[in-house]
Amino acid sequence: MADDDLLPWLTLVHTKGLGPGTLRRLLEGLGSIDAILGASDSKLRQAGLSAKVITSMRNIDQEQMDTDLTWAGEAEDRAIITRDSKHYPKMLLQIADAPLVLYVRGDPEVLNTPQLAVVGTRKPTPGAERHAFDMARQLAGYGITITSGLALGIDSFAHRGALEAGGFTIAVTSTGLDRVYPAKHQQLARDIAEKSAIVSEFPIGTNPIASYFPRRNRIISGMCYGTLVVEATLKSGTLTTAAHATSQAREVFAIPGNIDNQQSRGCHALLKNGATLVEDVADILVQLAPLLPKSLDSDLSEPSDTPEVDKSRGNSDNENPKQTFDQDPARASLLASLSGDPISLDQLVERSGLDIVTVTKMTVDLELDGMIEKIPGGNFVKTFA
Repeated sequence: MADDDLLPWLTLVHTKGLGPGTLRRLLEGLGSIDAILGASDSKLRQAGLSAKVITSMRNIDQEQMDTDLTWAGEAEDRAIITRDSKHYPKMLLQIADAPLVLYVRGDPEVLNTPQLAVVGTRKPTPGAERHAFDMARQLAGYGITITSGLALGIDSFAHRGALEAGGFTIAVTSTGLDRVYPAKHQQLARDIAEKSAIVSEFPIGTNPIASYFPRRNRIISGMCYGTLVVEATLKSGTLTTAAHATSQAREVFAIPGNIDNQQSRGCHALLKNGATLVEDVADILVQLAPLLPKSLDSDLSEPSDTPEVDKSRGNSDNENPKQTFDQDPARASLLASLSGDPISLDQLVERSGLDIVTVTKMTVDLELDGMIEKIPGGNFVKTFA
């Protein structure tokens, strides 16, 4: 978009006191950016703007907008995208208070890939660090972009796990993109920008301010199909991301922890309120599969040429259920991977050569038909000869 075309958008971005909620109401009432800027003071007051905000809108510091435009023009991997841009995240457009513009460093096309937010405490336990890294790595391997906030702790392990898999990861920040917060994540930010994208709704030059973190969190959840909370206290700011996800009608996932660990209490509170309990990535993939774009969903679900099995036949007294399921090559491969010895879901995926969502769906069917049993620890055993 040309600089002149960006100016109306940046005028509203730089209007002091004009937050996302107020902007939404203005757009609903007046219809467009041009209509807002062209409205009389009296009409703007009728729309709910104070005299102070109107004065700010009429007296924007051109230098601030020039700073944004100069930043964007200094490198090919920088952009300012508006709501009507083809690169603006379509998922984000669905939330009530979507930002007018996004400042982007990296590849803007990544913003419309299927995303899962992975968030948590800044002071995680070693186990939580491992969970964040491993789950992000596995999910990225299935083509799901990992979105987080570039913060210390869980966020950084999630970003690094996705990068380790060679997948995409998006960092959403609460500062201008001319700076990195925390400063120790300079290299991580460079890696993310080189291979994926960093985004912010805040103009160039914006410093980290505590009140901006919840605003950032609504973008993290808003771009994603769901939010996974790895570890969080009851007072953790991470829970605002989960709250945003709930209000945005997105999935919320949480990893349980030791009941004596205060760092797990936030996750337990989410689970009590309906979040999906997560023990491995299959718990996430099964929930997300119906929501994902067909191109990705087809990679995660059963092959389309797999014949349908009449499950009622599996319970017939006149036939061996193993013979019925063996008619399906995929199920036969899975059954051949099972024995009387316990085996984990990951081992089943490796032995059968099937993807994790297919294996998860099949194990549910097999368990319902009494052919396998899930035992403590999340392992499976075959229940017939």
